[in-house]
Amino acid sequence: MAPIKLLLAPIRRVINFPLFQLALAVAAILWLQAASDASVLGQIYNAIDRLVDFTVQRFAAIFEIKSFTKAWLTTGFWIAYVYLAGLVILYLVKAVITTVVELMARHNVFYLRSTIARERGIEAYRAWLPLERIRPAHIAQEKWEETFAWPANDMPPYPSLARRIARVAAFYVAVLLIIAVMLQEFTRFAVLTWLGDAARRLTAGN
Repeated sequence: MAPIKLLLAPIRRVINFPLFQLALAVAAILWLQAASDASVLGQIYNAIDRLVDFTVQRFAAIFEIKSFTKAWLTTGFWIAYVYLAGLVILYLVKAVITTVVELMARHNVFYLRSTIARERGIEAYRAWLPLERIRPAHIAQEKWEETFAWPANDMPPYPSLARRIARVAAFYVAVLLIIAVMLQEFTRFAVLTWLGDAARRLTAGN
């Protein structure tokens, strides 16, 4: 497993590079565009095209959009939707691969259980070391682990995914509101006024 990870490290570095991801998204859009309308890829392109058109129309109902802005919005939403779809596909592929590897390890397929367990054990030990270094001498390792790493009830010592997403979303909304208030008070950009007008237009449109 380690030699395979070593060989894949340069490829992963290139894939994680933002410009490469942007080029990949644009290439995927051109590939979908070149497909026939009767094919599956052509139908996917038409579905994304309708979604992008709907999103741009929603923005046009809130803000005044001219041809130049509309072109940029269309391009940006195309890239954003394709990029998001790519992330979802990668997440699903990763989940499937992880499930297959775990099944192979659990049932010792091709006698890989020891190899996979050794690799994960090394990762777990490396992740544990920073916490172990700050453990006071008078606290037993089992108690320390039960409190901060592996609770006795087998529940993870961190909030659920929904709570973490809600917390991050609330944080970004608060930051954006603070920035909007500062721009409203100290610059010529009446951001809060624009947002209020946009909300009224959206409400009136509905």
